[in-house]
Amino acid sequence: MNQSVHLITNDAVILGLLMLILAGIFYTSSLDHPFFRRFYRVVPALLLCYFIPALLNWPLGLVSAESSGLYSMATNYLLPASLIFLCLSIDIGGLIKLGSKSIIMFLAGTAGVIIGGPIAFFFAKNVFPGILPVDSDSLWRGMSTVAGSWIGGSANQTALKEIYQVPDNLFGTMLVVDVIVANIWLGILLYGAGITEKIDRFFKADTSSIDHVKHQIEALHKGREKNPGSGDLILLMATAFVGVGLSHYLADLTMPLMLANKQWLVENRLSALISGFFWIVVYATTFGLLISFTRLRHMEDVGASRWGTVFIYILVTTIGMKMNLGEVFSNPGLFLIGLIWMLTHAAVMIITARVIRAPFFFFAVGSQANIGGAASAPIVASAFSPVLAPVGVIMAVLGYALGTYGAIVCAQIMAEM
Repeated sequence: MNQSVHLITNDAVILGLLMLILAGIFYTSSLDHPFFRRFYRVVPALLLCYFIPALLNWPLGLVSAESSGLYSMATNYLLPASLIFLCLSIDIGGLIKLGSKSIIMFLAGTAGVIIGGPIAFFFAKNVFPGILPVDSDSLWRGMSTVAGSWIGGSANQTALKEIYQVPDNLFGTMLVVDVIVANIWLGILLYGAGITEKIDRFFKADTSSIDHVKHQIEALHKGREKNPGSGDLILLMATAFVGVGLSHYLADLTMPLMLANKQWLVENRLSALISGFFWIVVYATTFGLLISFTRLRHMEDVGASRWGTVFIYILVTTIGMKMNLGEVFSNPGLFLIGLIWMLTHAAVMIITARVIRAPFFFFAVGSQANIGGAASAPIVASAFSPVLAPVGVIMAVLGYALGTYGAIVCAQIMAEM
Protein backbone atom coordinates (compact mmCIF):
# COMPACT_ATOMS: atom_id res chain seq x y z
CA MET A 1 0.00 0.00 0.00
CA ASN A 2 1.43 3.36 -0.96
CA GLN A 3 2.20 5.68 1.92
CA SER A 4 0.30 8.56 0.32
CA VAL A 5 -3.07 6.86 0.77
CA HIS A 6 -2.76 6.65 4.55
CA LEU A 7 -5.09 9.09 6.27
CA ILE A 8 -3.01 9.70 9.42
CA THR A 9 0.70 10.54 9.19
CA ASN A 10 1.17 12.67 12.31
CA ASP A 11 2.80 10.60 15.06
CA ALA A 12 1.11 12.64 17.80
CA VAL A 13 -2.29 11.72 16.34
CA ILE A 14 -1.27 8.07 15.93
CA LEU A 15 -0.02 7.89 19.52
CA GLY A 16 -3.29 9.36 20.73
CA LEU A 17 -5.18 6.75 18.72
CA LEU A 18 -3.07 3.92 20.14
CA MET A 19 -3.63 5.18 23.69
CA LEU A 20 -7.36 5.37 22.99
CA ILE A 21 -7.27 1.72 21.91
CA LEU A 22 -5.41 0.76 25.09
CA ALA A 23 -7.88 2.69 27.24
CA GLY A 24 -10.85 1.05 25.51
CA ILE A 25 -9.44 -2.44 25.95
CA PHE A 26 -8.58 -2.01 29.61
CA TYR A 27 -11.85 -0.25 30.41
CA THR A 28 -13.98 -2.98 28.87
CA SER A 29 -11.82 -5.73 30.44
CA SER A 30 -12.49 -4.24 33.87
CA LEU A 31 -16.26 -4.09 33.44
CA ASP A 32 -18.37 -6.46 35.50
CA HIS A 33 -20.53 -7.41 32.53
CA PRO A 34 -21.36 -11.00 31.47
CA PHE A 35 -20.39 -10.41 27.81
CA PHE A 36 -17.02 -8.86 28.57
CA ARG A 37 -16.24 -11.42 31.28
CA ARG A 38 -16.83 -14.24 28.78
CA PHE A 39 -15.03 -12.39 25.97
CA TYR A 40 -11.85 -11.70 27.92
CA ARG A 41 -11.74 -15.26 29.25
CA VAL A 42 -11.31 -16.31 25.61
CA VAL A 43 -9.38 -13.35 24.18
CA PRO A 44 -6.64 -11.91 26.45
CA ALA A 45 -6.49 -8.11 26.64
CA LEU A 46 -2.82 -8.10 25.64
CA LEU A 47 -3.65 -9.93 22.42
CA LEU A 48 -6.14 -7.20 21.46
CA CYS A 49 -3.50 -4.56 22.22
CA TYR A 50 -1.43 -6.27 19.56
CA PHE A 51 -3.94 -7.06 16.82
CA ILE A 52 -6.26 -4.03 16.84
CA PRO A 53 -3.39 -1.64 15.91
CA ALA A 54 -2.55 -4.04 13.08
CA LEU A 55 -6.01 -3.40 11.65
CA LEU A 56 -5.19 0.31 11.49
CA ASN A 57 -2.45 -0.58 9.02
CA TRP A 58 -4.42 -3.18 7.01
CA PRO A 59 -7.22 -3.33 5.95
CA LEU A 60 -8.25 0.11 7.25
CA GLY A 61 -5.17 1.86 5.84
CA LEU A 62 -5.34 4.63 8.44
CA VAL A 63 -1.67 4.61 9.43
CA SER A 64 1.66 3.60 7.97
CA ALA A 65 4.18 2.09 10.37
CA GLU A 66 6.95 2.69 7.83
CA SER A 67 6.55 6.48 8.04
CA SER A 68 5.99 6.53 11.81
CA GLY A 69 8.73 6.99 14.35
CA LEU A 70 6.69 5.57 17.23
CA TYR A 71 8.14 2.06 17.05
CA SER A 72 11.67 3.46 17.09
CA MET A 73 10.75 5.68 20.04
CA ALA A 74 9.20 2.80 21.96
CA THR A 75 12.10 0.40 21.39
CA ASN A 76 14.86 2.95 22.04
CA TYR A 77 13.33 4.76 25.02
CA LEU A 78 10.32 2.98 26.53
CA LEU A 79 11.70 -0.57 26.26
CA PRO A 80 14.97 0.19 28.11
CA ALA A 81 13.01 2.17 30.71
CA SER A 82 10.60 -0.72 31.23
CA LEU A 83 13.52 -3.14 31.62
CA ILE A 84 14.95 -0.91 34.35
CA PHE A 85 11.60 -0.67 36.10
CA LEU A 86 11.00 -4.41 35.93
CA CYS A 87 14.55 -5.36 36.95
CA LEU A 88 15.05 -3.04 39.89
CA SER A 89 13.09 -5.26 42.29
CA ILE A 90 14.14 -8.59 40.85
CA ASP A 91 15.24 -11.40 43.11
CA ILE A 92 18.39 -12.80 41.47
CA GLY A 93 18.39 -15.83 43.73
CA GLY A 94 14.79 -16.49 42.79
CA LEU A 95 15.61 -16.44 39.10
CA ILE A 96 18.37 -18.98 39.67
CA LYS A 97 15.85 -21.18 41.46
CA LEU A 98 13.77 -21.35 38.26
CA GLY A 99 16.06 -24.23 37.40
CA SER A 100 17.30 -25.85 34.21
CA LYS A 101 13.94 -26.22 32.45
CA SER A 102 14.05 -22.62 31.26
CA ILE A 103 17.37 -23.19 29.49
CA ILE A 104 16.24 -26.55 28.09
CA MET A 105 13.12 -24.97 26.57
CA PHE A 106 15.16 -22.13 25.11
CA LEU A 107 17.57 -24.57 23.48
CA ALA A 108 14.61 -26.63 22.23
CA GLY A 109 13.34 -23.48 20.55
CA THR A 110 16.72 -22.98 18.89
CA ALA A 111 16.74 -26.62 17.74
CA GLY A 112 13.20 -26.21 16.38
CA VAL A 113 14.32 -23.34 14.16
CA ILE A 114 17.42 -25.22 12.97
CA ILE A 115 15.37 -28.32 12.12
CA GLY A 116 12.39 -26.42 10.77
CA GLY A 117 14.39 -24.57 8.13
CA PRO A 118 15.48 -27.69 6.22
CA ILE A 119 11.98 -29.19 6.52
CA ALA A 120 10.40 -26.04 5.07
CA PHE A 121 13.12 -25.95 2.37
CA PHE A 122 12.38 -29.57 1.45
CA PHE A 123 8.68 -28.80 0.99
CA ALA A 124 9.43 -25.66 -1.02
CA LYS A 125 11.87 -27.53 -3.24
CA ASN A 126 10.14 -30.87 -3.74
CA VAL A 127 6.48 -30.67 -2.73
CA PHE A 128 5.66 -27.12 -3.86
CA PRO A 129 8.20 -26.37 -6.60
CA GLY A 130 7.95 -22.88 -8.03
CA ILE A 131 6.46 -21.50 -4.83
CA LEU A 132 9.03 -18.71 -5.09
CA PRO A 133 10.56 -17.32 -8.31
CA VAL A 134 14.11 -18.23 -7.24
CA ASP A 135 16.30 -21.31 -7.66
CA SER A 136 16.94 -23.63 -4.74
CA ASP A 137 20.47 -22.31 -4.17
CA SER A 138 19.18 -18.76 -3.76
CA LEU A 139 16.26 -19.98 -1.65
CA TRP A 140 18.34 -21.63 1.07
CA ARG A 141 20.62 -18.61 1.19
CA GLY A 142 17.63 -16.33 1.65
CA MET A 143 16.13 -18.62 4.29
CA SER A 144 19.40 -18.49 6.24
CA THR A 145 18.64 -14.86 7.09
CA VAL A 146 15.29 -15.86 8.61
CA ALA A 147 17.08 -18.47 10.72
CA GLY A 148 19.47 -15.76 11.92
CA SER A 149 16.57 -13.56 12.94
CA TRP A 150 14.53 -16.34 14.56
CA ILE A 151 17.40 -17.62 16.70
CA GLY A 152 19.07 -14.30 17.43
CA GLY A 153 17.90 -10.98 16.05
CA SER A 154 18.29 -8.40 13.31
CA ALA A 155 22.06 -8.20 13.79
CA ASN A 156 22.38 -11.95 13.26
CA GLN A 157 20.03 -11.69 10.29
CA THR A 158 22.22 -9.05 8.66
CA ALA A 159 25.30 -11.12 9.39
CA LEU A 160 23.83 -14.09 7.51
CA LYS A 161 22.96 -11.82 4.59
CA GLU A 162 26.63 -10.88 4.31
CA ILE A 163 27.97 -14.38 4.97
CA TYR A 164 25.90 -15.97 2.19
CA GLN A 165 25.76 -12.92 -0.12
CA VAL A 166 21.97 -12.74 -0.25
CA PRO A 167 20.72 -10.24 -2.89
CA ASP A 168 18.81 -7.25 -1.56
CA ASN A 169 15.56 -8.11 -3.33
CA LEU A 170 15.57 -11.68 -2.00
CA PHE A 171 16.50 -10.39 1.44
CA GLY A 172 13.46 -8.13 1.36
CA THR A 173 11.28 -11.09 0.38
CA MET A 174 12.56 -13.10 3.33
CA LEU A 175 11.86 -10.20 5.65
CA VAL A 176 8.17 -10.71 4.83
CA VAL A 177 8.40 -14.31 6.05
CA ASP A 178 10.22 -13.18 9.16
CA VAL A 179 7.92 -10.33 10.17
CA ILE A 180 4.52 -11.80 9.29
CA VAL A 181 4.98 -15.32 10.64
CA ALA A 182 6.87 -14.18 13.74
CA ASN A 183 4.16 -11.65 14.57
CA ILE A 184 1.39 -14.22 14.15
CA TRP A 185 3.32 -16.58 16.43
CA LEU A 186 3.66 -13.79 19.00
CA GLY A 187 -0.12 -13.42 18.94
CA ILE A 188 -0.55 -17.15 19.55
CA LEU A 189 1.83 -17.06 22.52
CA LEU A 190 0.01 -14.08 24.01
CA TYR A 191 -3.26 -15.95 23.64
CA GLY A 192 -1.68 -18.98 25.32
CA ALA A 193 -0.62 -16.80 28.26
CA GLY A 194 -4.31 -16.19 28.91
CA ILE A 195 -5.06 -19.91 29.18
CA THR A 196 -1.77 -20.98 30.74
CA GLU A 197 -3.42 -23.17 33.40
CA LYS A 198 -5.07 -25.36 30.77
CA ILE A 199 -1.82 -25.71 28.83
CA ASP A 200 0.13 -26.51 31.99
CA ARG A 201 -2.32 -29.33 32.71
CA PHE A 202 -1.68 -30.66 29.19
CA PHE A 203 2.08 -30.54 29.78
CA LYS A 204 1.60 -32.01 33.31
CA ALA A 205 3.90 -29.19 34.34
CA ASP A 206 5.39 -28.42 37.71
CA THR A 207 4.96 -24.64 38.12
CA SER A 208 6.22 -24.50 41.71
CA SER A 209 9.48 -22.72 40.87
CA ILE A 210 7.68 -19.97 38.96
CA ASP A 211 5.01 -19.61 41.64
CA HIS A 212 7.72 -19.39 44.29
CA VAL A 213 9.48 -16.48 42.57
CA LYS A 214 6.21 -14.63 41.95
CA HIS A 215 4.96 -15.09 45.51
CA GLN A 216 8.33 -14.20 47.00
CA ILE A 217 8.48 -10.87 45.17
CA GLU A 218 4.80 -10.13 45.80
CA ALA A 219 5.27 -10.86 49.52
CA LEU A 220 8.31 -8.59 49.60
CA HIS A 221 6.22 -5.63 48.51
CA LYS A 222 2.95 -6.54 50.19
CA GLY A 223 1.87 -3.82 52.58
CA ARG A 224 4.66 -1.48 51.46
CA GLU A 225 2.87 0.11 48.54
CA LYS A 226 2.07 3.77 49.02
CA ASN A 227 0.34 6.51 47.10
CA PRO A 228 3.20 8.24 45.28
CA GLY A 229 3.64 11.97 45.46
CA SER A 230 5.06 14.18 42.72
CA GLY A 231 8.55 13.83 44.18
CA ASP A 232 8.28 10.03 44.15
CA LEU A 233 7.20 9.98 40.52
CA ILE A 234 9.93 12.39 39.46
CA LEU A 235 12.55 10.24 41.20
CA LEU A 236 11.04 7.16 39.57
CA MET A 237 11.15 8.63 36.08
CA ALA A 238 14.57 10.18 36.64
CA THR A 239 16.01 6.81 37.63
CA ALA A 240 14.54 5.11 34.56
CA PHE A 241 15.46 7.71 31.97
CA VAL A 242 18.87 8.49 33.45
CA GLY A 243 19.39 4.76 33.04
CA VAL A 244 18.11 4.93 29.46
CA GLY A 245 20.41 7.85 28.72
CA LEU A 246 23.35 6.09 30.33
CA SER A 247 22.59 2.94 28.32
CA HIS A 248 22.59 4.91 25.07
CA TYR A 249 25.76 6.76 26.08
CA LEU A 250 27.62 3.55 26.94
CA ALA A 251 26.34 1.92 23.74
CA ASP A 252 27.70 4.90 21.77
CA LEU A 253 31.07 4.44 23.49
CA THR A 254 31.04 0.69 22.87
CA MET A 255 30.09 0.75 19.20
CA PRO A 256 33.32 2.32 17.83
CA LEU A 257 35.29 -0.41 19.58
CA MET A 258 33.02 -3.07 18.11
CA LEU A 259 33.15 -1.56 14.63
CA ALA A 260 36.93 -1.30 14.80
CA ASN A 261 36.99 -5.06 15.34
CA LYS A 262 34.07 -5.82 13.01
CA GLN A 263 36.01 -8.20 10.76
CA TRP A 264 37.23 -10.27 13.71
CA LEU A 265 33.73 -10.35 15.25
CA VAL A 266 32.15 -11.46 11.97
CA GLU A 267 34.80 -14.13 11.42
CA ASN A 268 34.17 -15.45 14.94
CA ARG A 269 30.38 -15.36 14.50
CA LEU A 270 29.95 -12.58 17.08
CA SER A 271 28.33 -10.06 14.76
CA ALA A 272 25.45 -9.52 17.22
CA LEU A 273 27.91 -7.37 19.19
CA ILE A 274 27.91 -4.90 16.30
CA SER A 275 24.28 -3.99 17.02
CA GLY A 276 23.79 -0.78 18.99
CA PHE A 277 20.38 -1.98 20.14
CA PHE A 278 21.97 -5.09 21.62
CA TRP A 279 24.20 -2.96 23.82
CA ILE A 280 21.35 -0.65 24.85
CA VAL A 281 19.37 -3.67 26.09
CA VAL A 282 22.40 -5.14 27.86
CA TYR A 283 23.29 -1.91 29.62
CA ALA A 284 19.69 -1.08 30.59
CA THR A 285 19.19 -4.57 32.03
CA THR A 286 22.51 -4.36 33.89
CA PHE A 287 21.57 -0.95 35.28
CA GLY A 288 18.25 -2.29 36.54
CA LEU A 289 19.89 -5.33 38.12
CA LEU A 290 22.51 -3.17 39.86
CA ILE A 291 19.74 -0.98 41.29
CA SER A 292 18.14 -4.10 42.74
CA PHE A 293 21.06 -4.27 45.21
CA THR A 294 20.53 -0.69 46.43
CA ARG A 295 17.86 1.24 48.34
CA LEU A 296 16.45 2.37 44.98
CA ARG A 297 14.82 -1.04 44.69
CA HIS A 298 12.14 0.30 47.05
CA MET A 299 10.83 2.40 44.18
CA GLU A 300 8.72 -0.66 43.49
CA ASP A 301 6.66 0.54 46.45
CA VAL A 302 5.53 3.53 44.37
CA GLY A 303 4.69 1.51 41.27
CA ALA A 304 7.88 0.95 39.27
CA SER A 305 6.72 -2.33 37.75
CA ARG A 306 3.33 -0.81 36.90
CA TRP A 307 5.01 1.91 34.89
CA GLY A 308 7.19 -0.70 33.24
CA THR A 309 4.07 -2.63 32.28
CA VAL A 310 2.44 0.52 30.83
CA PHE A 311 5.52 1.14 28.68
CA ILE A 312 5.44 -2.46 27.47
CA TYR A 313 1.78 -2.18 26.48
CA ILE A 314 2.59 0.94 24.45
CA LEU A 315 5.43 -0.98 22.81
CA VAL A 316 3.02 -3.83 22.00
CA THR A 317 0.70 -1.43 20.15
CA THR A 318 3.57 -0.03 18.06
CA ILE A 319 4.71 -3.57 17.18
CA GLY A 320 1.16 -4.49 16.19
CA MET A 321 0.93 -1.35 14.05
CA LYS A 322 3.94 -2.58 12.04
CA MET A 323 2.17 -5.80 11.08
CA ASN A 324 0.57 -5.76 7.64
CA LEU A 325 -1.98 -8.57 7.66
CA GLY A 326 -2.47 -8.09 3.93
CA GLU A 327 0.97 -9.53 3.25
CA VAL A 328 -0.33 -12.92 4.41
CA PHE A 329 -2.87 -12.97 1.59
CA SER A 330 -0.67 -11.39 -1.09
CA ASN A 331 2.24 -13.81 -0.51
CA PRO A 332 0.67 -17.22 0.18
CA GLY A 333 3.82 -19.05 -0.89
CA LEU A 334 5.96 -17.16 1.57
CA PHE A 335 3.39 -17.69 4.27
CA LEU A 336 3.34 -21.44 3.62
CA ILE A 337 7.13 -21.71 3.97
CA GLY A 338 7.06 -19.74 7.19
CA LEU A 339 4.09 -21.71 8.50
CA ILE A 340 5.79 -25.08 7.97
CA TRP A 341 8.93 -23.72 9.60
CA MET A 342 7.10 -22.34 12.62
CA LEU A 343 4.98 -25.48 13.04
CA THR A 344 8.18 -27.52 13.24
CA HIS A 345 9.56 -25.14 15.85
CA ALA A 346 6.33 -25.46 17.84
CA ALA A 347 6.29 -29.26 17.53
CA VAL A 348 9.84 -29.58 18.88
CA MET A 349 8.97 -27.35 21.82
CA ILE A 350 5.69 -29.14 22.58
CA ILE A 351 7.41 -32.53 22.61
CA THR A 352 10.21 -31.21 24.82
CA ALA A 353 7.77 -29.54 27.22
CA ARG A 354 5.76 -32.74 27.54
CA VAL A 355 8.86 -34.84 28.19
CA ILE A 356 10.35 -32.58 30.88
CA ARG A 357 6.93 -31.33 32.10
CA ALA A 358 7.92 -27.71 31.61
CA PRO A 359 5.45 -24.92 32.43
CA PHE A 360 4.00 -23.03 29.47
CA PHE A 361 5.82 -19.94 30.76
CA PHE A 362 9.16 -21.56 29.86
CA PHE A 363 7.68 -22.68 26.52
CA ALA A 364 6.45 -19.20 25.59
CA VAL A 365 9.44 -17.20 26.80
CA GLY A 366 11.96 -19.71 25.44
CA SER A 367 10.28 -19.60 22.06
CA GLN A 368 9.94 -15.82 21.91
CA ALA A 369 13.52 -15.28 23.08
CA ASN A 370 14.48 -17.08 19.87
CA ILE A 371 11.83 -15.82 17.47
CA GLY A 372 11.33 -12.27 18.71
CA GLY A 373 14.44 -11.36 20.69
CA ALA A 374 14.84 -8.66 23.32
CA ALA A 375 12.08 -6.45 21.94
CA SER A 376 9.29 -8.95 22.54
CA ALA A 377 10.53 -11.71 24.90
CA PRO A 378 9.92 -9.44 27.94
CA ILE A 379 6.42 -8.74 26.61
CA VAL A 380 5.57 -12.44 26.61
CA ALA A 381 7.16 -12.93 30.04
CA SER A 382 5.27 -9.99 31.53
CA ALA A 383 2.00 -11.39 30.14
CA PHE A 384 2.38 -14.07 32.83
CA SER A 385 3.62 -11.66 35.52
CA PRO A 386 5.49 -8.33 35.33
CA VAL A 387 8.05 -9.60 37.85
CA LEU A 388 9.12 -12.31 35.37
CA ALA A 389 9.98 -9.93 32.50
CA PRO A 390 13.76 -10.10 33.20
CA VAL A 391 13.68 -13.83 32.41
CA GLY A 392 12.72 -12.91 28.84
CA VAL A 393 15.60 -10.44 28.61
CA ILE A 394 18.17 -12.93 29.86
CA MET A 395 17.02 -15.59 27.39
CA ALA A 396 16.93 -13.10 24.51
CA VAL A 397 20.54 -12.06 25.17
CA LEU A 398 21.46 -15.74 25.06
CA GLY A 399 19.70 -15.90 21.68
CA TYR A 400 21.85 -13.06 20.37
CA ALA A 401 24.94 -15.05 21.33
CA LEU A 402 23.77 -18.25 19.61
CA GLY A 403 21.95 -16.72 16.63
CA THR A 404 24.72 -16.68 14.04
CA TYR A 405 26.08 -20.09 15.00
CA GLY A 406 22.66 -21.76 14.88
CA ALA A 407 21.70 -20.09 11.62
CA ILE A 408 24.91 -21.25 9.95
CA VAL A 409 24.20 -24.83 11.01
CA CYS A 410 20.67 -24.49 9.61
CA ALA A 411 21.96 -22.99 6.35
CA GLN A 412 24.61 -25.68 5.85
CA ILE A 413 22.01 -28.42 6.28
CA MET A 414 19.83 -26.78 3.60
CA ALA A 415 22.86 -26.33 1.33
CA GLU A 416 23.51 -30.08 1.39
CA MET A 417 19.92 -31.02 0.50
